[in-house]
Amino acid sequence: MIGLLKLPVLIAAIGAFVIGGVFYGFSTFIMQALARVPGPEGIRAMQAINITVINPFFIGLFIGTALLLLGLAVVAGLNFGQPGAIHVLAGAALYVLGCFAVTMVCNVPLNNALAAVDPAGADGAALWARYLRDWVFWNHVRTAAALAGAVVLVLGWAQAR
Repeated sequence: MIGLLKLPVLIAAIGAFVIGGVFYGFSTFIMQALARVPGPEGIRAMQAINITVINPFFIGLFIGTALLLLGLAVVAGLNFGQPGAIHVLAGAALYVLGCFAVTMVCNVPLNNALAAVDPAGADGAALWARYLRDWVFWNHVRTAAALAGAVVLVLGWAQAR
């Protein structure tokens, strides 16, 4: 990789680590805690989380990391034989496909369904059980992808001259 790209690669790696860390918190304790409270309370709490997460700090980092990695992937592809290029491509693929795309295709539709349900209604309990199973599964996937992508990006950063 071109030496000037070391800083953007490091910034992207940090972004992927931070996003992966946020998702790791959901995988390891937040969703488990919400599953322990009565269904309507868990639904209301998750509905509030899903509204609150739409803020410039989280969304900026989440989308900004994906956009930065798309740009870095193009440069890495054009410089494929350079040290670290394959790592940047792999790290970008892990984050963009395994984290960003999984979020948009799997987690966001589940969040939208949860937003539309009455927590105390008859449909709430069934949706909550499915949400806890499916959303958490996809959260594990995007957590692993973001963290693995970050590690691979750091390896590419270390190899770049």
